[in-house]
Amino acid sequence: MSISTWLGLLAICCLGAMSPGPSLAMVVRHTLGGGRGKGIICAWAHSIGIGIYALVTLLGLAVLLKQAPMVFNGIAIIGALYLAYMGIQALRSKGGMSDKLAAGKPTDAFSAARDGLAISLFNPKIMLFFLALFSQFVMVADSLTGKALIVLTPLVVDGLWYTLIALVLSHASVLPKLRAKAALIDKLSGVVLILLAVRVVVTL
Repeated sequence: MSISTWLGLLAICCLGAMSPGPSLAMVVRHTLGGGRGKGIICAWAHSIGIGIYALVTLLGLAVLLKQAPMVFNGIAIIGALYLAYMGIQALRSKGGMSDKLAAGKPTDAFSAARDGLAISLFNPKIMLFFLALFSQFVMVADSLTGKALIVLTPLVVDGLWYTLIALVLSHASVLPKLRAKAALIDKLSGVVLILLAVRVVVTL
């Protein structure tokens, strides 16, 4: 995998992590309800779930690419359409963070880890996102290092981003600023997702 390809993967993983949604709400809830440490625990438990999805998706797509290239291409096209759909939805979004962010009751470390892992493993949109995203990278990941990067990049980016959220939200005055930037994050994500969808189709 070339540096430019990895940077593309990194950019998409960053935007995916930054886009407001239930995962963000869960980390915020445990940060505000249980403190900085609980938020960080929730963040890295969530990232482990992301890593599991990334590994399973990578292995499955790699097998399809080798044994059934037509099926692989079909999944890639469906994935591209899904990316385009998510991009359009993001562009139309008004960044309703008030509905997505909610403080919860005080919690313990086990609950933070459990909820962080569960919100990633039981979110079907994450699986669809990886199926759509990974199709173009599986084709160029022809080494163990490349495959490791495909799995570790979203895992580490996700963990670091939500750790940052937990650290920042330790200061209560920051939450309104995060809400204010939600619409901008959505719009940026929308443009990139649509461009990525076009790239997937072109490279098939």
